[in-house]
Amino acid sequence: MAQRTRRTVRDLRRDSRAAVLQRLYFEGSMSRQELGPATGLSSGSVSNVVAELVAEGLVEEAGSVESDGGRPRTLLRVNPRSGHLIGIDVGETRVRIEAFDFTLSELARTERPLAENLYEVGVIVEHIRSGIEEVLAETGLPADGLLGVGIGVPGVVERDPARGSVVHGQTIGWDAVPLEALLRESGGLPDSVPYFIDNGAKTLGQAEMWFGAGRGARSAVAILFGSGVGACLFAEGAPQGQALEWGHLTVHVGGRRCRCGSPGCLEAYAGAEAVLQRWQEAGGTPPEGVDEETRLTALLTAAAPQDGSEPDPAARTVIRETAEYLGAGLAGLINLLQPERILVGGWAGLQFGAGFLEEVRAHAVAYSLTHPAAKVTMDLGKLGPDAVTVGAATLPLADFLGRGGRGTTPVQEATPPAWRAALEDRVLN
Repeated sequence: MAQRTRRTVRDLRRDSRAAVLQRLYFEGSMSRQELGPATGLSSGSVSNVVAELVAEGLVEEAGSVESDGGRPRTLLRVNPRSGHLIGIDVGETRVRIEAFDFTLSELARTERPLAENLYEVGVIVEHIRSGIEEVLAETGLPADGLLGVGIGVPGVVERDPARGSVVHGQTIGWDAVPLEALLRESGGLPDSVPYFIDNGAKTLGQAEMWFGAGRGARSAVAILFGSGVGACLFAEGAPQGQALEWGHLTVHVGGRRCRCGSPGCLEAYAGAEAVLQRWQEAGGTPPEGVDEETRLTALLTAAAPQDGSEPDPAARTVIRETAEYLGAGLAGLINLLQPERILVGGWAGLQFGAGFLEEVRAHAVAYSLTHPAAKVTMDLGKLGPDAVTVGAATLPLADFLGRGGRGTTPVQEATPPAWRAALEDRVLN
């Protein structure tokens, strides 16, 4: 017998609150009269929900506008002071921690550099704990008032019922690391503050889909190009995003050894770390004693100098090869997924794409089937190198908005149906 999903009054109230909050959050100020058609709720439901949200401080009045032949209509907006979030990017070269208000305006930030890709788990946990402590102290925010902490990490993230979010980061030497449990044990935050941990390409993509170059797209692939490369698909079947280990697509059988241990991965040719290694192997001279971002800048400058001097042949060759590898990798995504847009982000992606995106695009078209290639656009992300951190903060924000602005509630054990208890009692007797 098919089971029915029973919706309670509480479910309906939550959904109504979520509809109003989300509309005001993403569309900006609206009147009560506009919220009805926009959300599909009756005028009475809108009035009741708005009254609740205003009383709780989640929504506030924002002036008024003239109406046709009637009284001015009061505008409503989300209250930026109604909640605070923290977003964290566990990147290849640093851990970045930022505090945000409810509208994702930055309040404070701090960074913890990573020495030569040192991903020792205890070090990362301490960086996160102390970074949260620092931004809270700077802003004066109470820890127990946070709506949540979002964290973007390299690798595959799975949810374990007992240990919370577990990270499988093969390229950084993490094998089933129970990051959420370790953060809880560190004592950094009270148990009432939830952690949301996900793949960094997914957090970057969600930020671009919500606020940046992906807005309005029905389907898009977000590319995170840093020391390594990753991707995330956003489409009708994956509206919350599906992280893709795109960097470990084989592009050269028997090729260079990747950080993951396999030969011929895209990341072994197109990740910033590998690109710099290839430049040095070709006779280039990357500057010493500086971080990876500065070395990549030097490579790009050598390949396309802005002062009128001749390009360095080794640098130019490496850049041309990298553009072709990236284009071929993107062609695989275009043929398989047929996205409407491709968004290139990450610190290396923004640097590389500023001068060479057209070359990458040309190679992607050349390696793709004609029809899907003609339908896709390719652009740089609009949110800059901090997009992963902003996207990480959207993880707790999305959860909060989806629950209609309600706090987390403890999970209750399901009560078995009465017939089961009765029959078990007969069997026992």
